[in-house]
Amino acid sequence: MCATLATLGATLPGSAQAQRAAGTRALPAATASAATAAATTTTAHRLSVGAALSALAQSGSISSTAYTQYSAEYSAALSSLRHLSGTRRTELDAVLVNVQKIAAAGEFTPSRLPALFLTLTRNRQWWTTDSLLAADQRVSFPESKIVWEHYPGQGIEIQWLATFGEANGYYLSGHADSDLRQLLAEVIPLATERAGGIAWEYLFNFDGGSPPWTSALSQGTALQVLARAYSRFKEPIYLTTAQRALGIFRVAPPVGVRLATKQGTWYLQYTFAPNDLILNGFIQSLVGLYEFTKLTGEPLGANLFEAGDAEARSQVAHYNTGAWSHYDQFTESTLSYHELLTEFLVHLCERTESGPPLPVRARESTEASPSTGGASGSQAGTGGAATGGSTGSTGSTGSTGSTGSTGSTGSTGSTGSGDSGGQQAAGSTGAQAPTTAKTPIAGDEIYCTTAKEFTADLHTPPRVTVLTSKLPTAARGGVMISLSKVSTVTMTVRHGARVVWTNGAGLEAGHPRLLWITPKQPGTYSVTVTAVDEAGNRASTSRNITVAATAPKGQHPVH
Repeated sequence: MCATLATLGATLPGSAQAQRAAGTRALPAATASAATAAATTTTAHRLSVGAALSALAQSGSISSTAYTQYSAEYSAALSSLRHLSGTRRTELDAVLVNVQKIAAAGEFTPSRLPALFLTLTRNRQWWTTDSLLAADQRVSFPESKIVWEHYPGQGIEIQWLATFGEANGYYLSGHADSDLRQLLAEVIPLATERAGGIAWEYLFNFDGGSPPWTSALSQGTALQVLARAYSRFKEPIYLTTAQRALGIFRVAPPVGVRLATKQGTWYLQYTFAPNDLILNGFIQSLVGLYEFTKLTGEPLGANLFEAGDAEARSQVAHYNTGAWSHYDQFTESTLSYHELLTEFLVHLCERTESGPPLPVRARESTEASPSTGGASGSQAGTGGAATGGSTGSTGSTGSTGSTGSTGSTGSTGSTGSGDSGGQQAAGSTGAQAPTTAKTPIAGDEIYCTTAKEFTADLHTPPRVTVLTSKLPTAARGGVMISLSKVSTVTMTVRHGARVVWTNGAGLEAGHPRLLWITPKQPGTYSVTVTAVDEAGNRASTSRNITVAATAPKGQHPVH
């Protein structure tokens, strides 16, 4: 997937209070009747929003006060929609449709409603009173620390990665404890019960996925923040919330992010895309699991980390082309994703160089007792494979925070690469990890070495060579080149001093071809190809290509 949680904001904002300046992007055409159409197509076996809320109230799943509040918020949004037009109507309409579809699918669960109706209320507030927004622009509301982002045609949505990245910023600053407490107080009640635990869900359509979905990237960052808050404040709410957030790492998609492999576990970027093995989110989820385990002493966290670490160490090299990084199994990274992945690898390198997150002796002493408030189930045995599951503990994926919408601002400090700031907290069972000599995790060099190579790639020009030597006259010829990394490539063809053809395209590494409609006149032409990589490094090469007439079929050329 080209779009990812970095489009979901792989980089975290330094100040969520300020709207990020961004160029405008064409917004989708208004679909004024979308909400009405969704409502009229509701059948007897598909609940309307009102019917779904009523059923929850009648069963006692939500209080009468909550029922009245949600019903009023929904009615207010419908009323506001009737008075809007153009982009404002389109955006609020899309959010209403998402609410209606979630209700119709029978997914109105009590724990999901707070985030769902907060999203609806904030969108009604924004589109009826505030300014139009650029694509990917981030905003916040007075007295709130939650980061929102504009996804054209989907309204404004909670940017969980950016929000938890903001929390990491508060933690690392050392002087923003009140802001950290406030942000966590806002987001903890917005988690949804999922996969036997809780998750912070995305409630909009994205890159082929329908709501509600979640990500190992954002969830891993949440684990890191909660563990850091627990280590600093020693308040049980942060530990128990983090323990429950492990659930999606233990369950397969589409509910969780655990993808069992021969080596261990891959934690998925998107619960709706089990075939997209995106490395940056996977690595960040491991950073989160490592830090959670290090700070809390939780054996389950160690097992989940080890299962993911085993898989990562076997796969990271496959994402290194020797000149640039791969984003997933198929495509090379953009500059921002390359920098982001490099940063995450540095973070994981720094941690694994210090040894396992929980020393084996400490783990053996605590595994006999279940983790307070943690997800139930058997603990991992040898090598981190879960004895109660098929191939190991689960994992998740997530994106990382940063300072701008993805693709433009480069790597970010969303998760915090510095010291955790607090001393290792006692595990939930009360056991304290003993001090041991630092022994690097076997194979951890892959993270450090790859990070260094990716850093060097940022300053290394692409390698480009023209491979074609001969083409026919008057033909749609393809000039084949050899290219080492994703680049913007331009080709200039000259006959003598005269330019007879130019062409250009964004190309990935390999042996791509550039179109040249060759002239009718045979001769020798000079072809110059220039490649500029994502980081702005430039390389050029030239070669003479012979353009020659071809003999008609059945005839031999005259020599």
